Formats: sequence, structure tokens, C-alpha cells
Amino acid sequence: MIDIIQEIWNAIRRNKLRTALTGFAVAWGIFILIVLLGAGNGLINAFLVNSNKRALNSVKVFPGWTSIAYDGFDKGRFVGLESRDLDIVSNTFPDIVEDISAQLVSNQTYEVCYKQDYAKAKLAGFFPAQLKIEKVEILKGRYIDEIDIKEKRKVVVLSDKAEDILWGKDGNPIGEYVTIDGFAYKVVGVYKADRSMGFDNAIIPFSTMQVIYSKDLYLDNYAFTTNGLTSVPANEAFEDELRKKLGETHRFDPDDKSAVYFWNRMTQYLQTQTGNSMLNTALWVIGLFTLVSGVVGISNIMLITVKERTREFGIRKALGAKPRQILALVLAESVVITTFFGYIGMVAGIGVTELANFIMGNSVMDNGVDSATVFTNPTVDLSTAIGATLTLVVAGTIAGFIPAQKAVSIKPIEALRAD
Repeated sequence: MIDIIQEIWNAIRRNKLRTALTGFAVAWGIFILIVLLGAGNGLINAFLVNSNKRALNSVKVFPGWTSIAYDGFDKGRFVGLESRDLDIVSNTFPDIVEDISAQLVSNQTYEVCYKQDYAKAKLAGFFPAQLKIEKVEILKGRYIDEIDIKEKRKVVVLSDKAEDILWGKDGNPIGEYVTIDGFAYKVVGVYKADRSMGFDNAIIPFSTMQVIYSKDLYLDNYAFTTNGLTSVPANEAFEDELRKKLGETHRFDPDDKSAVYFWNRMTQYLQTQTGNSMLNTALWVIGLFTLVSGVVGISNIMLITVKERTREFGIRKALGAKPRQILALVLAESVVITTFFGYIGMVAGIGVTELANFIMGNSVMDNGVDSATVFTNPTVDLSTAIGATLTLVVAGTIAGFIPAQKAVSIKPIEALRAD
């Protein structure tokens, strides 16, 4: 064993440049594969983070303008959403529609006053189901409940930003009263403001908002969760049926997709998942082609090694060396080079992905109105990195097998005649 190690070492020392170049190709292949997979994971993980902020099985409906003349109405007519739509949608699709909530947000900003301090916020009227649909994170107290809706209570859920302004970081607003537009509201909860969902408002019961501020106005939008729609075709068929029903209610052409807009998060999620799978596959293909270049390099260096050592192998066989001993010598050199430089590439790749995670592991894009995570945790599982390295070692061994077989098949008399 020691003799084999010494022979491998001597062979590498005699061909330092060639070994270094081949080793670089091997290390570079592993390095590129890990970095590419890490970058892909960073994008995919960011999408999952953004998706988890909302219920994936949800549909949001927005008002629009007709683009097709219908039933005596010209095109360009505004189609407003009404409170009755909630009952119509729930009753028409009882097996599909689960939780449903509407949204009313004030056009103006109000002062939320507590003693001598005040914070500015818009008023937003929601149903309790909004907590599930948008996955609002409650930090203190509770959210709006059914009793608040039924009794039209003057209660409010403030954002953590408003809490910090009015009570400071150590204060407790639960049970306290604030004044908004001349009305006293009891603070029942504090939620985490999230601009990516448009949440930085003072939330009150929808019924209270409707009675006091906008009883006869259109809804800003409404949303609901769905059940059983697990494919893109199923979601698209449901959207067609929903648009047809709303067309009957609001008198617009059922084929007019501009009359009302749907944001189907499940369809978006499924389509993005397909895109993520294609991205991941493309990254693997590119990375594997890079690995192949390293394997080709190993095969070439082994072929050259066998050619240069033909006379040596002939002498070994003439002195009684068995074919399997020569085969083991050539393969061992291939395995050593592949393993050593593959390990270097693996460590370097993991190091770069960890550095990228430290520097921009939770990158957020903010345009002043909305914000979204665009890159998070661009790392690769250690098992994946080790598996890729072992795959390269095996491939390098196979690549060295053909030159090794050639070395074994050399007859001593022919080897001694070789230049």
C-alpha cells in the first residue's frame, strides 16, 4: 500500500503542471455545480418565503372596467364589487369556497391618537377570515372576531409601528383606547406590519367600517380560500365559472376578462413551481456538463500517463507483476487526483454559498410601495455536495479504467520496444 502511494506521489511530481490543470478542471466542475445549485436555491427559497405570507389556496377579486359592450351597456363601464358578492360566491360554490373576506380601506390617512401622541394610518375594514387568507402575524392580543362583526364593535388592531410610536417598545396597548377621526376605539391586538401585503393600517371590523365610513361604497376587493383546486386546469375552469356568475350579477360579458380581475395564488404557485423545476433541472445540466469536462481531463491524463509509462509497465510485467497490480496502480492515481481536487472544489463551493448567504441571504426588493424577498438562503445541502463529489470520484475512476485496461493489455516485449 505504501509503495502504491509513493509511486502515485512520484508520478504526480513528475507531471506537476498536467496534474494541476487536470485537478483544476475537476475542482472547477464541483465548484460551479455547487454555486449554481446554491443560486437556484436562493431564488426558489425566496419564492417560497413570499408564498408563505399568504394562503396559497386563495383567490382575490378586484374590480375592473368592461372591454366588451354587453346587454345595452357600452364598453368602458366600471364594474364595482359589492357586499352581496360575498354571499353569491359562497352560495354558488359551497364545495369550493371556504373562508371569505372583503376589504374596505379609507382613502385618507387618519391620526391615531393616544394621550399626547399620535401615529398616522389608514383605516381598513376586514373580516376575521382575513387572518387566514393573508396570514397576518398577531404579536399581541387578538384579531377581529365574529362578535366584533356582528355587534359592529369599535375595536382596532394596530400595527407594531403604530404601537412603537404611541407606547414605545416596552408598552402594552391591549385594552387601551385610541381616538380615530373623533371615535374612540379599544385596542384588542397588535400585528406585524408587512408592506409586501399592503398591511400597515389600523384594522377595524368590516361592519364597523361599512356603517360609519362607507356604507354604500364599493368594496376595494374581496378574497377567499378554495378547496380541491390542485391543478392549473381546475383553477382555470373555476375562474371561468366564477366570472360567468359575476357577469350575471353585474351584467357584463362572461368572456370579458377586464370586467373583474382574479389573482389566483394557487395557479401562480403551480406555474412558478413548474418554472422552478425547469430552473433546477437546467442548473443541474449545466453543472453536470462542467463535471464532464473534469472527467474528460482525468481520462486524458491517464491515457498520457499510460503512454509515457509503457516501457515501465512492460518491465513490471516481465519481472512478474500481475495485471491487477498494474490496473490498481493506474486506477489509484485517478482516484487520488479526483478525490483530492474534488474535495477542494466542494469546500470552495460551500464556502462561496455560505458567504453569499451571509452577505445577501435575505435580500428584499423595495419600490416604496411594495416589498418582496428576492434572494434567501442560497446554500446547498451538505449531502448534495458530498453526493456530487462522490459521483465525480466514481466517474473519474470509470474514466481511468479504459487507460488502465490498456496498460494491462500491453505485452512485455511490445512495451520494451516502445519509445
